[in-house]
Amino acid sequence: MKKNILDFGTMKLHREKILMLTAYDYPSARISEQAGIEMLLVGDSLGMVVLGYDSTVPVTMDDMLHHTKAVCRGAPETFVVADLPFMSYVSEESALFNGGRLLKEGGADAVKLEGGEYYAPVVNALVNAGIPVVGHIGLTPQTAGQLGGFKVQGRDLESVEKLSRDALALQEAGAFAIVLEAMPRQVAEKITLELTIPTIGIGAGASCDGQVLVYHDLLGLFERFKPKFVKQYANLGVQALEGIQAYIREVKAGEFPALEHTFTLADDVLERLYGG
Repeated sequence: MKKNILDFGTMKLHREKILMLTAYDYPSARISEQAGIEMLLVGDSLGMVVLGYDSTVPVTMDDMLHHTKAVCRGAPETFVVADLPFMSYVSEESALFNGGRLLKEGGADAVKLEGGEYYAPVVNALVNAGIPVVGHIGLTPQTAGQLGGFKVQGRDLESVEKLSRDALALQEAGAFAIVLEAMPRQVAEKITLELTIPTIGIGAGASCDGQVLVYHDLLGLFERFKPKFVKQYANLGVQALEGIQAYIREVKAGEFPALEHTFTLADDVLERLYGG
């Protein structure tokens, strides 16, 4: 049964961990739902792990809508959050328009946007319009260039205090959950205790109310970059490579397709065909 935003709040209250995973297409969504994932994120990380970009910046609204629709078809009983891509929420008006599209056209249950206190008015506008919002602070990939790259955030007192202010501002604006990315575990624990809404960690330690990983990282399908916080639970990339190489060998050797992989005519049709 699909969970809702109230269920996730109750899970925090009962200290039950929230299971979140990214998904970008029908098969990944279907597998994730069958496995028991409770919240799927159609992340703009698809730009890097699916579309081959060097960052999330080039991802468009059309990209997000295309992939969100596929995920929703694959996981109809799972709560789906879709990322608002870079430059799609620079104003309340653009956020409302694009957030509305992700729900109305894409089928998502909620949207996620990056940024803290500065974006609180945008979050508030979305929530007031009936669009559930997940916040995202710490390492924010869309603006990683301003952060000095993909680096851990919150290492000094000033930045820790800012992260706390950001989280509280997003909660006050109406976000129902916040992703905490790439920060010291003690900072994530502090924020988690300060908030009444759930925190979802990625590289933020075990004290968060839930965890999220990128599908391709978890399954070993993306080898270009592996953050410290990723645990690889399978190595499907190697298995896929070996499978394709075996296919190549058998085709070159004439071993595939074998008889069991082919169709054949009935004997009487063969006789008529060749005039036997």
